[in-house]
Formats: sequence, C-alpha cells, structure tokens
Amino acid sequence: MKKVILISIDGMRPDGFLQCGHPFIHEMMRKGSYTLNARTVTPSVTLPCHTSMFHSVPPQRHGITTNLYIPFARPINGLFEQIKMHGGVSAMYYGWEPLRDVSRPESLKFSAYINAYMEEKSDDALTDLAMERIEKSNPDFVFLYMVETDEKGGHDHGWMSKEYLDCIYTAIDNVKRVYEAFGEEYTVIVTADHGGHDRCHGTERVEDMTIPMCFLGDRFEEGRELDGVSILDLAPTIADVMGITRAVEWEGKSLAV
Repeated sequence: MKKVILISIDGMRPDGFLQCGHPFIHEMMRKGSYTLNARTVTPSVTLPCHTSMFHSVPPQRHGITTNLYIPFARPINGLFEQIKMHGGVSAMYYGWEPLRDVSRPESLKFSAYINAYMEEKSDDALTDLAMERIEKSNPDFVFLYMVETDEKGGHDHGWMSKEYLDCIYTAIDNVKRVYEAFGEEYTVIVTADHGGHDRCHGTERVEDMTIPMCFLGDRFEEGRELDGVSILDLAPTIADVMGITRAVEWEGKSLAV
C-alpha cells in the first residue's frame, strides 16, 4: 500500500496562496501537479466541505449543511473507512474539534486534537505531532488539518489581510517541513476546504468557492496545471494512489496518472 499525507489549510484562497510570498509554493507547482481553480461545495463551510472531501459526495447527499454534525440518512464509507477495510493504518491531527466526525469511530489508529484558541501556534504544534508519529509509526495515511488561516487570519482580520497572508505563510512553512522530511516515502497533497471574503465565507461567491491544490508524488506530472478539479476528487485520488478500492457511492474522479 502506497502512503499519502493530506494537508488541509482551512480557508486558503488561491490568491492568498500565491500572495503570501512563500518560495516553497512555486517549488510545489514546479515539482508536482496543481490547480488554482478547484471548486469546493456549497455551502462553503468547514464541516460540510471536509465531509465532502472525505466522502466524495456533495452536502445534498451526505446531509451536513452546517458546522453541526448529523448522522447520514444513508451511510457512505469515507476515505478512512476504505483504508481500514484494506488493512491500512490512518492518523489524523486537527485544530478544530468538530472535525473528528469526518472519521467513524475505530477508523483511526492515531489522532490528536489541539484547540487552536488555546494554543498560540496550533498549526506548528500539530505539524510537530504528525511528524513525530510518522517518524515513529509510518502510518499509511496521515491527515493534517491547520485552522489558523481561517480562524486567526480570515475571521479575526479579514481574508487577504496581512495577518491572513502571514497565517498562510506559516502553514506553508509546515508543509515544507513535512515534504522535506517524508516526501520521498509519501505522496503529499495540499488543499484548502473553502476560501472566504471580508471576514466570512459560506456563500457561492467565487472567493468562497475556489481553492488551490498541489499534488506531489510519482503519480503526478511535474509542472502540470490541472483543470476541472473538485474537492470531491480528493478521496478517489488518494484511494487510487494508495491502491485501494473506492466506495461505490463516491462521485469524484481520480486525478492521478
């Protein structure tokens, strides 16, 4: 089973991704495949978007339309469950507590939550924990979720503010650390869940709905710009790279070659 690290930077707009000024961004775009025009789901809100990210169906199908989890009316296996079904080991490190519901109980082998409101540098701390676990246990799939761009950047100061761009810069610093340590062994995928405007998100405005993605690994062509990408494509792509079957209900496509 090939190994994958998925990194989600909450609230990262494509223009913020480019304008934060981190040199590793252009290195990712040169070394891997990427898009600056991927589309998320409506409503463009964190829990619905991440539920769609892991279950490859829109909110109209899974039923979660706010940041409050409700059980699916018709259950669907998500990415974590498919990995477990194939004997794989998953780990998850996250800075916003409701995100625990993107995985079912017993589908994770390792996990850690740090409250981003209580920890000044939660993105850094979560990255440290994820890297320690990878070094120690080599899980097959690792999900690292960083929330400071959304909460401390966008909501507190406004999308595209200096503080917002600084949060993206810090998040990309952490991506760089992960890639330089484990990029030889793991495919590394970087995404956002939604964008934002002013100090909010959740609408169908292009600023809310458009997200960047980068794919670094041997199944992705160097320097290739991808077109027609949806957040629903992430779970099928990861399953394809890992060599596991996708759930029959998934609606997205694999982006791997």
